[in-house]
Amino acid sequence: HCNFEFDLCGWKQDENDDFDWNLRTSSTRKMGTRPATDHTLQDPSGHYIFIKSSFLQLPGQKARISSPVLSRRNKDCKVCGGVVLSGILFYYHMYGAHIGSLIVYQRTTAKHEKILFNLTGNQGNFWQRKALILAGDADEDFQVVFEGIAGKGPKDGIALDDLTLSREC
Repeated sequence: HCNFEFDLCGWKQDENDDFDWNLRTSSTRKMGTRPATDHTLQDPSGHYIFIKSSFLQLPGQKARISSPVLSRRNKDCKVCGGVVLSGILFYYHMYGAHIGSLIVYQRTTAKHEKILFNLTGNQGNFWQRKALILAGDADEDFQVVFEGIAGKGPKDGIALDDLTLSREC
């Protein structure tokens, strides 16, 4: 589980993207589209990760952050028809007239990526919950990748908080 209150909890910025996800609080909030509070503490001093479209990023540029490598080997995972299932639960905030996109991938160590979630546009000025199934071979290590794509609005942003990986469906 990562609530971003102290650090990135082992999640890593991708080196082959255009810009980075940043730890933020809402207590230093300027006019714009950041959440009023984080999800964890429901407080302006709470932390989350955030990307903002700005004059430094062109529309379409990407910021990617990846989980540590996850292994299903020697774990008591749930097996359904020979496929091992696990899941990720997270909260997202996508607010602004010209917001970009949030895409979640499951990436194998062989760098094969499968899109699990793809959302574009304004989703409202509140935190939303999403749970996804992570399916695959019991012997295949993988990562979860969150990709934020800059939109056209100079103040529009995407925030993530409370990322929880689980062995359950």
